[in-house]
Amino acid sequence: MQYITGRKPVLEALKSNKSRISKVYLRYGMKGEVIDSIYAEAKKRGIKVTTLDAQRFDSEIKHKENQGAAALIEETKIIELSELIRSLKGKTNPVLLIAEGIQDPHNLGAIIRSSECAGVDGIIVTKHNSAPLNETASKASAGAINHQRICQVVNLAQAMDELKKNGYWIVGTSMNGDDLYSKRDFNLPLAVVVGNEEKGIRKLTAESCDFLVRIPMKGKIQSLNVSVATAITLFEIIRQRNYNKI
Repeated sequence: MQYITGRKPVLEALKSNKSRISKVYLRYGMKGEVIDSIYAEAKKRGIKVTTLDAQRFDSEIKHKENQGAAALIEETKIIELSELIRSLKGKTNPVLLIAEGIQDPHNLGAIIRSSECAGVDGIIVTKHNSAPLNETASKASAGAINHQRICQVVNLAQAMDELKKNGYWIVGTSMNGDDLYSKRDFNLPLAVVVGNEEKGIRKLTAESCDFLVRIPMKGKIQSLNVSVATAITLFEIIRQRNYNKI
């Protein structure tokens, strides 16, 4: 069990049928629309809401910037790659996000948030040399982690081979990509690979991709934060597929 903190993350966890919450804590005197929604969603699910005075709340929760709201929740459910692939059988052009070696839980959470907002069907994270799916990542995701299918793999090369066998095209994001991200046709079953904050995707991973795309840099700094690059790429996929009129 672990705590997730923050009003929006707690509310999103309550709304998700993927999260298993045992109890919700609120600091005494908290008011507002989101707090009202927390009470309403907790009542729907039969989850007890306990109010604590400020001193006891801070002593109990021990998380900074908790916004006076916390939930005790089971750790993020991790599914097998085979289950993820099976769950998407029959869907036209699904999109997966592969996060390779993301070490900052804030970046990982932001990536999960962007993925959920872009309608990504599942996220694959590497097990080794990666940030844990902990309360920090959960809060940074603004609760999106509770709405996503998440798979963790030990051998990414094998996972990519399995995806290819099941009809997915692997697109890597790289400063050295041959194609501009906006020029590639994304109307395919896709698995988008984003890499480590400092080094990007590994050479072996890049070689295993079907194609590599780059985002043009016009300033003096030649790279974007990985979570920003992820969002730009994913919303280009939305633009091409015309899911929304944007």
